[in-house]
Amino acid sequence: MSLFKKFFGSNNPDSEEGKNKENIDFSLENDAPLEEQFIYNFKKNGGKFLYCENESEVKDHFENILEENDWFEGEALCYEPNLFGILEENKIVFQNANNPSFLLANCENLIADEGSILFSSKQIKQNKPNELPTNIIIIATTSQIIETKSDGLSVIKKKYIKDYPTNITTIKYFKKVVEEDFTQYGSIAKNLYLLLLEDL
Repeated sequence: MSLFKKFFGSNNPDSEEGKNKENIDFSLENDAPLEEQFIYNFKKNGGKFLYCENESEVKDHFENILEENDWFEGEALCYEPNLFGILEENKIVFQNANNPSFLLANCENLIADEGSILFSSKQIKQNKPNELPTNIIIIATTSQIIETKSDGLSVIKKKYIKDYPTNITTIKYFKKVVEEDFTQYGSIAKNLYLLLLEDL
């Protein structure tokens, strides 16, 4: 049985739990697998997590996010041609968008030990995190979960032998801090949805 099925169960459209999986809560054990570490830390940082068993569920969850935020027929920022189709299907303008409501992107990796998302210029060009829209929708796979940021840099070095990406950065905070926290100084909180597709 998949680790994610263990936490979230199978998708049942009639179930309230199936519609809103990010409300599931669990404690983290010391020897927890990477997937569990990532989910725990990502949710602790305020990220919204939606598990997808297949591509059809990715599209369903994406449409639910659009509906929830009233983003249908709006504008989005997207630099990856493999994602243009899902935007076109939902009549989202992404070419020369003047006022994008959200960024739709893949990522390089998901970092388990800090619950962050690792990006490069392949997904966000030369934009700094504070130059990206406040709302972000990420589509990633379970095989992209790795332990640390340095592991992520190693994966990038192996993946891009030529045309090495620049602007390698992470986004870690997905909610505004209620009290001042020096560890988040200079960080911009993002409203981030992660559509995580099971591929293992």
